[in-house]
Amino acid sequence: MLLGREMSVTERSERVGITGANLSILKNGKAKAIRFSTLEALCKARDCPPKALLEYREDK
Repeated sequence: MLLGREMSVTERSERVGITGANLSILKNGKAKAIRFSTLEALCKARDCPPKALLEYREDK
């Protein structure tokens, strides 16, 4: 969901203001934290609320 078909990783990372590598970390669920400013920029780029990008997973 993080990466839509209408925009490349490079284009989205430039719009959001983070590197393509960091965007991939977020996309693959490997991020341990996210800044609110990054979350806000992602929401603006996708035109969606935060709940569309976030998923809660309980630690195992």
